[in-house]
Amino acid sequence: MKQVRKAIIPAAGLGTRFLPATKALAKEMLPIVDKPTIQFIVEEARKSGIEDIVVVDGKNKRSIEDHFDSNPELEDNLRAKHKDEMLKLVEETTDINIYFIRQSHPRGLGDAVLTARDFIGDEPFVVMLGDDLNNINNNGNALTKELIDSYHQTGASTLAVMRVPHEDTAKYGVINPSAEVEKGLYNVTNFVEKPDPKDAPSDLAIIGRYVFTPEIFDVLAKTKPGKGGEIQLTDAINTLNKTQRVFAHEYTGDRYDVGNKFGWIQTNIEYGLQHPQTKDELREYIKNLGAKLSAEDQKKTK
Repeated sequence: MKQVRKAIIPAAGLGTRFLPATKALAKEMLPIVDKPTIQFIVEEARKSGIEDIVVVDGKNKRSIEDHFDSNPELEDNLRAKHKDEMLKLVEETTDINIYFIRQSHPRGLGDAVLTARDFIGDEPFVVMLGDDLNNINNNGNALTKELIDSYHQTGASTLAVMRVPHEDTAKYGVINPSAEVEKGLYNVTNFVEKPDPKDAPSDLAIIGRYVFTPEIFDVLAKTKPGKGGEIQLTDAINTLNKTQRVFAHEYTGDRYDVGNKFGWIQTNIEYGLQHPQTKDELREYIKNLGAKLSAEDQKKTK
């Protein structure tokens, strides 16, 4: 069985939910305290044993490429001023085998994955979506590592799922599980893209991490546009599942959705409470803010 060595990170979206900030800045470069969201994804990939990463980007995404490129002027400045810790942080972003492919037209997630076909070749690979962060404080295994371990046991495509409130199923692709073959690992009858809650077959939602066998590319190449006129990855997974088993691995750790404003703010707060340069001041600020809000609520009830 071939090892999983490569990852695709789709990053061609327009980021409209964060306008006007994303008018000229890639959504994936929005920071969590002091680190762009895409850097968390790259770090998770490397922690999971991934050797080569391809970012499928689009127009106005140059800032991602610049972030992972060297900046000799900055590095020389930090070195001359003996700012060794800062220099280390900067150099870590360039010590990565990372490549870039442009998705010329916004044809959907399935098309973005297909765009990287030549890069992947005839190998199993990982797809990692930038809106989903997990294990931001590096406690325990990364979700991608869990999926790769599962793949090495089954040899089958495997995607990550997590239980969500039933009313939220319309926001996700949802699985219709047929059997739990072992704890947290499901055979799947079919996959449903953003079902109405009354029609959702389960509360197990797909959360943006996948391991695929290379056969998914042949399926994607034949997949017709679905919802929104885009090539839906979920449609291709359904087709693949008819000829190869596709498993769902249930993740039970912490997950952060940075694809919406509240989730992004929440992630900044939780990461900030762990960051050595912000945790103490932020904790004190939250305490004082809580007391202030409580006092205001008391005034309103009088």
